[in-house]
Amino acid sequence: MTEATETTEAGSHDGPHGYTSDKPAYLKRMRRIEGQVRGIARMIDEDVYCIDVLTQVSAVTKALQAVSLALVEDHLGHCVVDAAKASDDDGAAKVKEASEAIARLVRM
Repeated sequence: MTEATETTEAGSHDGPHGYTSDKPAYLKRMRRIEGQVRGIARMIDEDVYCIDVLTQVSAVTKALQAVSLALVEDHLGHCVVDAAKASDDDGAAKVKEASEAIARLVRM
């Protein structure tokens, strides 16, 4: 197993993650989402109309879903591919891990 794909008990691996090359963009998106969440709290504090608050909650939810989908794509394209190159067993384990993560994302 290569250093980049060595697995740990937590299911992660040593070395750069799939999102590493886009890390600044991910952080920028998350800061924007964080600001939106603070805005929602402010709206509630200011007794803004329910539907307007719900509209903003929906926008934050969609933004988080977009980040999640991008992270899944990065994980599949990097972590899963690297594990599959290392061995069939490693690849199968990463596919199972990704499937479980996707299942958690689509559960409501």
